[in-house]
Amino acid sequence: MKQHTLALTLTSVLAAMAMQQAHAAAFNLNEHSASGLGRAFAGEAAIADNASVLSRNPAAMSRFKSMELSVAGTYVQPNIDLQGQSDISALGVSASDLDAQDIAPSAFVPTFYLIQPLNEQWAWGLALFTNFGLSTEFDNNYAAGLIGGKTELMTYNFNPNISYRLNDQWSFGGGISAVYADATLIRRAGAASASNPLMSDDTALVDLSGDTLDWGWNVSSLFELNEANRWGLSYRSGTTLTFKGKFSGSASGVSSMSPLTFNEVDGTLDLELPAIAEFSGYHLLSQQFAVHYSVQWTDWSVFKELTANSPDCNDGTAGECFSKPEEFSDSWRYAIGGTYYLNNLWTLRAGLALDRQAAHNVISIPDTERLWYSLGTSYQATPALSLDVGVAYLQGKDVTISEQLSAGLPNAEYQSSASAFLASAQANYRF
Repeated sequence: MKQHTLALTLTSVLAAMAMQQAHAAAFNLNEHSASGLGRAFAGEAAIADNASVLSRNPAAMSRFKSMELSVAGTYVQPNIDLQGQSDISALGVSASDLDAQDIAPSAFVPTFYLIQPLNEQWAWGLALFTNFGLSTEFDNNYAAGLIGGKTELMTYNFNPNISYRLNDQWSFGGGISAVYADATLIRRAGAASASNPLMSDDTALVDLSGDTLDWGWNVSSLFELNEANRWGLSYRSGTTLTFKGKFSGSASGVSSMSPLTFNEVDGTLDLELPAIAEFSGYHLLSQQFAVHYSVQWTDWSVFKELTANSPDCNDGTAGECFSKPEEFSDSWRYAIGGTYYLNNLWTLRAGLALDRQAAHNVISIPDTERLWYSLGTSYQATPALSLDVGVAYLQGKDVTISEQLSAGLPNAEYQSSASAFLASAQANYRF
């Protein structure tokens, strides 16, 4: 069904990465390291305590004196429930028929980072991680299947970087990214099948899948006032993903009446992923305690619509297979944390963060404002090897969702609740 065009080498390195429901605004991901998770990712563009800083600020590679490798994995257990708030009498649907529990599956997210200093001024590094991902899935016979089927987006970021130390205070960095993405979108008839004897609840009226490889870039800087105080600023470009894959649905024409099936056609879909900017600070207030903070901006206003096109489709507009407007707004994330250097072996961390909502809510991307509560620790096992563990609980704000099933049909009304538990482990080795 899908076209797979990505080079085998990249696929083999990244195949373990999993799709998940996003745990920042909209479907932005922050799960880049265990050390960062333990402080709610506060100060990530400035701290540079291991190679995972590459995900936020490659300019900070200038602080490394020898090669360092960091490998991490994060387990994400979301809990997103929807409770119907109104009947849809035109379809014979009661409010309870709209209920749905645990619509986002658990996931495991691995990351990999390598930093190699070349001399006192130059360094290079490689980061493999993801910034965006989403997975929600409803039962095949869900009453509101027109808006609540299967939605999956998986992205992989292969990001080589370089850094240059200008002087004792200033360092600069940048890189390019090969961004591979794979997406699936399925919408089913649900209760709307009652008006058509050829359809059942699980008849797929939209079935779109495809993948793509596109490019992005990132730049950053680090200012070190002294060893105890530094600030980082980074910018990661947006990326336009042009998916090429397969579409079948009511817009592609009927291929069989019994059972009702639709033609499969080649199609394309453009998805705008937003730019991300972050400012971070780190301040060592005593020999044992430091405070750090971050402000992150994500340009979600670029995400205006989802439209799939094919010369073989007509959904009322010639050449259009599927179209859905989106109403996203730019979002902000604020984080503050503390690090306590207990002794030469143990480091303790804690953090709080607030993710502001970006999306105009729909049940396939049930966005909400989130509070992060994080704890973490590091253990220096040997002079070369350190181990990190971090955990976080995310409490989402309950929100009301009102979404129209289809033109001419009334809105479905929901109350959405969301929370998540995250646990991460990481190993760092200095050569």
